[in-house]
Amino acid sequence: MAAVNARKPTGPKGKQLSIHVVTWNVASAAPPLDLNDLLQLNNQNLNLDMYVIGLQEMNSGIISLLSDAAFKDPWSSFFMDVLSPLNFIKVSHVRMQGILLLVFAKYQHLPYIQILSTKSTPTGLFGFWLSIAKRHDPLLREFQEGSLLFAPTYKFDRHSSDYDTSEKKRKPAWTDRILWRLKRQPQAGPHTPHLLTPQFSLSLKSYESHMTYSISDHKPVTGTFDLELKPLVSAPLITLMPEDLWTMENDMVVSYSSTPDFPSSSWDWIGLYKVGMCDIYDYVSYVWVGDNQISFSDNLNQVYMDISDIPKTEDQFLLCYYSNNLHSLVGISKPFQIPPYAFVREDPLGEAQPQI
Repeated sequence: MAAVNARKPTGPKGKQLSIHVVTWNVASAAPPLDLNDLLQLNNQNLNLDMYVIGLQEMNSGIISLLSDAAFKDPWSSFFMDVLSPLNFIKVSHVRMQGILLLVFAKYQHLPYIQILSTKSTPTGLFGFWLSIAKRHDPLLREFQEGSLLFAPTYKFDRHSSDYDTSEKKRKPAWTDRILWRLKRQPQAGPHTPHLLTPQFSLSLKSYESHMTYSISDHKPVTGTFDLELKPLVSAPLITLMPEDLWTMENDMVVSYSSTPDFPSSSWDWIGLYKVGMCDIYDYVSYVWVGDNQISFSDNLNQVYMDISDIPKTEDQFLLCYYSNNLHSLVGISKPFQIPPYAFVREDPLGEAQPQI
């Protein structure tokens, strides 16, 4: 399929990210055992940076909603279990009754993803009604879509590849679609001459259905995009230095520096994570930077973190700095191991004992 190009950026070439978008009406079904094809995990020529996954008709009964409020829903857990070992972290999710939107990104990109916002609007558009609606709705006309080169994705008999054989014999339709548009950017004017606006282009590389999945009466549809952009942030706002960390008693001392324009807050916090974490709240320990500060000078700050409850391990860890003002991670350390001597504990008689 030929690439569908939006406007090209000007100036020096920036970063290029590969984004895989999934839409699937799962008809209240549980996740299947294997989603490798859907997530393109077997495609050796594809190096993905982000996933955007939209599911419809999730089980939205009252028992399910209460369970999902207390625990992660089965679909979110499934995607996190599959993607977190590949260094993808869930950075956002939206749940609206039976609709679920998940956004994953590789952890090294997180310091450059700031003030992430998501919106969901029920539309009730399906099949050829979408084409009719686009002719009458100015906003919908701004959306683009790739060519429909795959067979209709609805309605199938469940657990088969046969279109509806019930008495209704519904006509096959393309109800599962991926549309996109580039957000309008504010332009520099006389009162904002130095307004920085990101420059980017979006290219659709593939747009296809996945007919082998049969748990639902819909087949999933995916689109893979290349996003080329010139980032507004060229370096992380926070630099964490695990190579300089040291321990005293049951505390680990963490050093970090910030850029001069970083909007710090006493509600910022630093989390300690195992490599392979699922989301930003999957920490093993954390510290409020405003409460546990030891010293600061020449833009170098130090805080202490309690690691007394962390068992001895050879796992690798990451330090991540969360900004309350920007609602995002703005600094991530390189992977490191906690030195073995950090796991020494005091016994009730006051004698140091190794943690077993």
